[in-house]
Amino acid sequence: MSTTGKSIAQKIKYGGNVNAAAVLGEAFAAGAQKKGITKVCFDRGGYLYHGRVKAFAEGARKGGMEF
Repeated sequence: MSTTGKSIAQKIKYGGNVNAAAVLGEAFAAGAQKKGITKVCFDRGGYLYHGRVKAFAEGARKGGMEF
């Protein structure tokens, strides 16, 4: 799953910003729920919880994921 995928690229103008990260987070949550995954451990990989990382996490939460 990425911002260059057809379903996500249609919803965004540019794939490297906060808006794109939020859309990707929601799509991630939807895809995970289809596979029966509702809880995840969010490892930010050393990145600050700010900007795109924060937007992705909030998008996933909005999509129904539990961290």
